Amino acid sequence: MTKKIFAWITAAALTGIPAVMSSPALAAPPDGLCTKADPARPVISQLPWAQQTLDPAAVWPYSTGAGVLVAVIDSGVDVDHPQLRARGKVRTGEDFFQVGKLRATFDCDSHGTAVAGIIAATPQPGIGFRGLAPGATVLPVRVSERASTDGDANEIDPLVLAQGIRYAADQRAKVINLSMAGHRDDKVVRQAIAYAQARDALVVAAAGNSQGDDDRSLPSFPAAYPGVLGVGAVDIGGSRVSASQIGPYVDLMAPGAEVVGAARRGGHNYYSGTSFAVPFVAATAALVRAAWPQLNAKQVSERLMATATPARGGSAGPAYGAGVVDPYRAVTEGLVKTSPAKMPILAHPPVDQQALDRVATWQQRVSQAWFQVGLAGTAALVILVLAAVVPAGLRRRWRPARSGPLPADRPRDEPPDQLFLLPPPSAER
Repeated sequence: MTKKIFAWITAAALTGIPAVMSSPALAAPPDGLCTKADPARPVISQLPWAQQTLDPAAVWPYSTGAGVLVAVIDSGVDVDHPQLRARGKVRTGEDFFQVGKLRATFDCDSHGTAVAGIIAATPQPGIGFRGLAPGATVLPVRVSERASTDGDANEIDPLVLAQGIRYAADQRAKVINLSMAGHRDDKVVRQAIAYAQARDALVVAAAGNSQGDDDRSLPSFPAAYPGVLGVGAVDIGGSRVSASQIGPYVDLMAPGAEVVGAARRGGHNYYSGTSFAVPFVAATAALVRAAWPQLNAKQVSERLMATATPARGGSAGPAYGAGVVDPYRAVTEGLVKTSPAKMPILAHPPVDQQALDRVATWQQRVSQAWFQVGLAGTAALVILVLAAVVPAGLRRRWRPARSGPLPADRPRDEPPDQLFLLPPPSAER
């Protein structure tokens, strides 16, 4: 039996918003599949907090991700979702989970549809949710049917995953989204990722949701493979989601708590986990690759980290990586690789000795003048004192003066009425 090690990241779903979006042509799964399909979800019209924070509209004048192919290796993508239905937005892709030559344009679970929507959903009037890179093209690659089964993580066959990664690389995907994480290294997956990287694909993977209350570093693959961008999740306040794993593989953070994503059969849903932080970074990579086509995958990765916004918990650490992804800065900032120019050597002007001598002369003259003024003042004060003391001394023939007799009873200062902590004076007893 083939071993299975890569676990999907479970998603938290909240419902209760009325009105289900209608779709004239649902992407029906092949017969016999999706026996426990995710039900239709309502439309969410409000502007989600993640889109408010990252503000994708600000970067669209510079890049929409047009011309960049992003592979979503996941549970499939509902190609008939109204925000993914635009001609050419989602390719047919391929299903590696089922036996036979099947398309990947259907989704039993909404996991892949949510990821694809965060990347490339088309803006629509009256709907706040939209993808970060609406001009990008999505390549769906189906490697599993569901992200979770009755609340338990569903494992992915590493051979199937490796096939899907190689297929995406052969289709010339410039960004590969892997919203999955596992605790063990697997040779076939590692080799498949190296194969994709050799073809200039930037691989972005989830850090994982197994942290809990433990603050030690946990293993996570494929995020820990060389060259892979590992993504953790932050909440609306910018803090790391408690389940988001900590480790040296965490390169960037992105929104991943109660974020809005597209759902199968036309609606939206709320999702949580590092799975849904990954597409925000993958979409930003697509924006950069469209705006800076001369950059290779490694350079795009470096640019994303160099332009990240510092997170609340700090930066350059195993919990937050370089910080929170910033699409606007990643696309618009003019980064250079050259070292800063050296400051010119400070040239001191030649010393004007004549000017210094003149200043010294004036300072000496001012000091002498103040000394003479002080000496004259002291002499005048002595003369005044002598003028007052000498005549009085001559009149008394230099005998000491006498004071008047002291009174027999000296008045005593009476203290005010008070409470004494010690016994009062004898006069008061």
